[in-house]
Amino acid sequence: MDLYEHQARELFEAHGIVVPRAGITDSPERAREIARALGGRAVVKAQVRTGGRGRAGGVRVAADPLAAEEAARHILGMDIKGHTVGTVMLAEPCDVEREFYVSYVLDRAAGRFVAVASAEGGTEIEQIAAERPEAVARIPVDPAAGVNTATAVRIADAAGLPPQTVDTLVRLWQVLVREDALLVEVNPLARTADGRIVALDGKVTLDDNALFRHPGRGDAHATGADPLEVRAAAKGLNYVRLDGEVGVVGNGAGLVMSTLDAVAGRGARPANFLDIGGGASARVMADGLAVVLSDPGVKSVLVNIFGGITACDAVADGIVRALDEVRLTKPLVVRLDGNNAARGRALLDARAHPLVEQATTMDGAAHRAARLATAASTAA
Repeated sequence: MDLYEHQARELFEAHGIVVPRAGITDSPERAREIARALGGRAVVKAQVRTGGRGRAGGVRVAADPLAAEEAARHILGMDIKGHTVGTVMLAEPCDVEREFYVSYVLDRAAGRFVAVASAEGGTEIEQIAAERPEAVARIPVDPAAGVNTATAVRIADAAGLPPQTVDTLVRLWQVLVREDALLVEVNPLARTADGRIVALDGKVTLDDNALFRHPGRGDAHATGADPLEVRAAAKGLNYVRLDGEVGVVGNGAGLVMSTLDAVAGRGARPANFLDIGGGASARVMADGLAVVLSDPGVKSVLVNIFGGITACDAVADGIVRALDEVRLTKPLVVRLDGNNAARGRALLDARAHPLVEQATTMDGAAHRAARLATAASTAA
């Protein structure tokens, strides 16, 4: 479960991490009042569970309460990568002297957490990590030992962070452990002109499997969930929305993950993870395809099925049923292999939909889906 920024801020503050004064609202008029309470100037920030808010115009600096009202009016209702802005947070501006990046993230493969930190924080951190990986330190953290002062000093030294950040590094680890989080990120963590270390923006992902230890938290945050993920969950689908342009449907988590990698290897970005399971019916296939096609960011869809428990003809029947229920406006590439594959391919051939084509291999299907998505994006 990804939290909104203002929810992450509340957790940080509860654990003694310094954050700017702030307030949230869904009303432009109330935004004016909050800005006045903050001293007049305010940073107005869209509250959505996705990145790229600033580039989309979802973050504005308001010089006075009237400007804050106007900024809130502009931001509320915006669509940012398929997320409609329902609330804004107004935060007190800080006189920033320097920005840093810090996070703790679960490394599932290694069975431990990793501290990721850099002396160069801000919106360009991903570009920095790609172009100058040496500027980003990655320090393994033993989950049993955790992060004490000595470990925090080691992290700060490795990343080139000032000594004043050590206490915040320890407290961020406490957020991770006590709140059952899988990711805790602060970008930027700032040093202000008066020497304070302040978390200006935060991202927290909680472990859904631990919600029973936090009564009421699931209900409190459910209303902010991604609408497509909510729709998929209501139908019992294992769906996670991503930021790409190629929709992905497969049967089995391993196959879906491999398909995501294959799409990325062809220069495209997966738009979602959707595992229809090992014994999925035609109804499940139709429901899943309908959800994926509902994502406005999707430019093409790749269905990759290896028939075992799930027979390929049942999957093909589900695709045909979805085509009867949903108006297909995006190209669909289907790869069927395994149990009843020939029968499944024949069903799709008989349907002869102009936007549906078949591939014989996963790599070939990923290549074709990526090219179709690129062509659609270029045409747009």
